[in-house]
Amino acid sequence: MKIRLLCLLFLSSYTLALSQSFTMEQMGKFTFPSELTADQSGTQLAWAMYEQGKRNVYYAKAPDFTPVRLTAFDKDDGQEISSLTFTQDGKHLVFVRGGDHGGGNASSTVNAENLPQLPKVEIWKIDIQSQKANPIVEGDDFKLSPTGEIHYLKGGQAWKISLTHGAKAKQVFQIKGNVNSMEFSPDGKNLAFTVSRGGHQLLGIYRDAATPIQFIAPSFHRYSQPKWSPDGSKIAFIKTLGGEGAAFPLLEPRHSPWEILHADVATGEAEMLWKAPETLRGSYRYFFFSYPNEKELVFESYHDGWQHLYSLDLQSKKETLLTPGDYMVEQIKLSPNGQRVLFSANHGPNEADKDRRHIGSVDLASKKLTWETQGEGIEAYPVALADGNLAYFSATTQRPHLVTVKKAGQTQLLQENLIPSDFPLAKLVTPKQVKFTAPDGTTVYGQLFEKEGGPSQKPGVVFVHGGPQRQMLLGWSYMDYYSNTYALNQYLAEMGFVVLSVNFRLGIGYGYEFHRPAFGYYQGAVEYQDIKAGGEFLADLPQVNGEKIGIYGGSYGGYLTALALARDSDLFKVGVDIHGVHDLDGRYDLPEGYEVAPDYEKALETAWTSSPIADLDTWKSPVLFIHSDDDRNVNISQTTDLIRRFEELKKPYESILIPGDTHHWMKWENMIRVSKETATFLQKHLMN
Repeated sequence: MKIRLLCLLFLSSYTLALSQSFTMEQMGKFTFPSELTADQSGTQLAWAMYEQGKRNVYYAKAPDFTPVRLTAFDKDDGQEISSLTFTQDGKHLVFVRGGDHGGGNASSTVNAENLPQLPKVEIWKIDIQSQKANPIVEGDDFKLSPTGEIHYLKGGQAWKISLTHGAKAKQVFQIKGNVNSMEFSPDGKNLAFTVSRGGHQLLGIYRDAATPIQFIAPSFHRYSQPKWSPDGSKIAFIKTLGGEGAAFPLLEPRHSPWEILHADVATGEAEMLWKAPETLRGSYRYFFFSYPNEKELVFESYHDGWQHLYSLDLQSKKETLLTPGDYMVEQIKLSPNGQRVLFSANHGPNEADKDRRHIGSVDLASKKLTWETQGEGIEAYPVALADGNLAYFSATTQRPHLVTVKKAGQTQLLQENLIPSDFPLAKLVTPKQVKFTAPDGTTVYGQLFEKEGGPSQKPGVVFVHGGPQRQMLLGWSYMDYYSNTYALNQYLAEMGFVVLSVNFRLGIGYGYEFHRPAFGYYQGAVEYQDIKAGGEFLADLPQVNGEKIGIYGGSYGGYLTALALARDSDLFKVGVDIHGVHDLDGRYDLPEGYEVAPDYEKALETAWTSSPIADLDTWKSPVLFIHSDDDRNVNISQTTDLIRRFEELKKPYESILIPGDTHHWMKWENMIRVSKETATFLQKHLMN
């Protein structure tokens, strides 16, 4: 009887394996563009393209926009390309090669290949006419002056270098504190910058080596995001609180106030133009802020409950909502002439558009809002071209992102030839939007991946995204990390799993209260309700075997995966925890001095009980831990310490440590390995 059962189990898993028509390596050959940018004339485009770990710069010019590769980086070496920018004359492209700009220590070198000599983080230039690319200087965080110099930050100070071959870098000025932003005046003669000096942050203007630095309306606050007026006579900027406040209760959400100030450069005096409402929705968060013309400022705010764009009239100080409706805007870009503002948004006529992105534009003179794209695709990161045209990234549920040009109402898809012939384009499933209700009544959305056919009941897998300020979509993500997981979800569906991707609370796309709920993360983990409800929803589907539900996630998704395995092993039978957070009581520093928040002890206890390590006694499910040891987002100690506790408790586990790589799997080979190991582990426990 035992032999017959084993044979049946073997044949079942063998049949599932035979039904697979593509591999993870083939699935991982998706194209992923980034850094889309246009020149001042709107006739030249450039972008970076990721192809199986090789990252290169491409260029296209009007009217035909035929792509040309300008760099020859032919290795899967983990060196990213960022900050791609045209010089003002349109003759050169400048970019940074190296680092990891998706996490902390962004300018620190990445050595995913574990080379004996560390790679450099360098600023590069490309001569467009000769198509020659060369490194200029070690550095990052650059700004291009209208006069053709590169200013960049190094060691908290401002440096500069010309584009001329063999030029030497020079420090622009010396100043106390850390310089953290720079903005050139329109004529290129003056440099506005912010410098942090501990509890306050100043806004200064540098003119030349002989002129003292001018500080604009110095105060005990923090100034940020300086923007010059088009004629260079005014500067607008953001003011937030400085210093350290009273020891307010830690578990009570509080408003974070902010104001928009406007300064006369000649006198240095500033006035308040606009103050955010004193509500939780009106709290400060880093956002889009621009000075497009002499009449108005354009800014993003959350104060009506959705991430929207507003115009602020400089004379009347009246705000005008530019993007009305229950949707969020992001990836905002001003046209070079200051006449249009472009953005992507989860807007459309169907409820499923909540989980998509489409491009919108606003004409600032008339305030007319136009939806440039619609349908069942994903469109993101728009840039303005000449004659009212535009370019953006576009994808479908099957085709990964490529650059698209929209001219006179017609669209032109670039680089379809880069999709490999063995990429399983026609074999990918179309995820379906689903929704379910958490125990406290919150509506939660998700995407269901399922291949037709197969057994009447299939094992299920819950996928939990990271961030947590992310939203998974009904198609390929516009973020590289989540293109990886979209590919893995497709692969798991191909293997015979039914996959549910859950857009839990703390994520974006569904309004302020969903994004910023009370008692989230270390203050109570209220969002875990959504994950458990998702697992129960999946288990109750008639085509799913409710006794075979697994879970996986990375980063914040790793945290919620660990929480699911620790709290609900009876529901979640197995999980893969990828660089997750496990111990949250360190979120609060030890109090110094006499004054302590009245709920300090309660906050510590809540952080502990919100941590997976608090529930190790009930963790029964098999788990695979995966972490790289140059992770700049989640310290590897979060996994190291949890594994030690597992060993002290003599609990079984499996683990994979990847030396040298970061949180974002900068090396394609490592991304493929993580995806394959995740799929194999889930298959071993849910299918075999």
